[in-house]
Amino acid sequence: MSNLRTIDSISSLSGKTVLLRVDTDVDIKNGKILDDTRLVSAIPTIEFLLKKGADVNIVGHLGRPESVSSIQYPVSSIDKKFSLEPVAEWLHQHIKNKIANIKNIKVGEFDGWAVTERVNLLENIRFFKEEEENDSKFARELSLLGDVYVNDAFAVSHRAHASIVGITKYLPSYAGLHLEKEVEELSKVLNAAKRPLVILIGGAKIETKLPLVSKMHAIAEYVLVGGEIAEQTRVLIRVQHEKIQGNKSMLLVADLVESGLDITPKSVENFKQVLGSAATIVWNGPVGMIRKTEDREQKTDGRKQKTEDTEKGTRELAHFIISTKAYKVVGGGDTLSYLRRLNLLAKFDFVSTGGGAMLEFLSGHKLPGLVALEK
Repeated sequence: MSNLRTIDSISSLSGKTVLLRVDTDVDIKNGKILDDTRLVSAIPTIEFLLKKGADVNIVGHLGRPESVSSIQYPVSSIDKKFSLEPVAEWLHQHIKNKIANIKNIKVGEFDGWAVTERVNLLENIRFFKEEEENDSKFARELSLLGDVYVNDAFAVSHRAHASIVGITKYLPSYAGLHLEKEVEELSKVLNAAKRPLVILIGGAKIETKLPLVSKMHAIAEYVLVGGEIAEQTRVLIRVQHEKIQGNKSMLLVADLVESGLDITPKSVENFKQVLGSAATIVWNGPVGMIRKTEDREQKTDGRKQKTEDTEKGTRELAHFIISTKAYKVVGGGDTLSYLRRLNLLAKFDFVSTGGGAMLEFLSGHKLPGLVALEK
């Protein structure tokens, strides 16, 4: 993907406004951002654009709200738990040239906030049904908010949405610094990884990950599968035995504990044996249920009672992986949040903000958002 148009090829943006797509889909509770990894990754691009003289209008989304037609968009209809206001507050604190407080404003026809003197953030773009429909009229309306478009949201670049693909038909379009880095690092894994390459896949997004498991065999010596997708992978093996059990690589599917919420100690040890031989490790998705802080203890008759430790397998593998000498790549929102909680995230050589996008890229799929930025 070296044929991406990138922002470092732009000499000046003085007097221009950039429409910047950022991945703002972060965990928020009671108005507080729990993991800002994705937001932090966008700061270098924002600062680069400001240094080049541009004003910046940021577009992002949060979760999967019930969207409505842009023609029927009263502010009162917004489900506040999907509002990007906490992200606006975060940006206000982390970008230079602050104003005293963030301000509610209109950015063209869109609700949003002025977070600094030269940076605005639009409200959750997925409040509009036209976003996920990649509606051309809606994309044209978005394009009126900038002179140049920059995509720095790798994690949603596998989606053919209006703010990812449709917008590129109306504005000169470029890849941001983080998106460029994602493509560069994952291309190394795809084309020039040190061997053996081991890919560890877990998590619960079965519809996203399961179809990609067998395709990982094309690039890896070992594919390890845990988490909720483990049992579904067994079914896939039975249905596509010859295809998935080829000579290229070996597939190891973890056994689950009785509750089904973690992998067994024996599977952990089997995975360690394989991971210990790796020169490159790619990890996407926990192998057991990762509980929120308040869910790790439950109240019974006014007393706190510890719940099952469903994080044991993931925790042991995390510590083991960072102890290896392999080149380590990790991605997926739940995995990143968990490693950050354990203070282990910095121990990985590259942290991808992509979950499904990361796996689709490695499986050889052409991501719509990247294709739209090709020279």
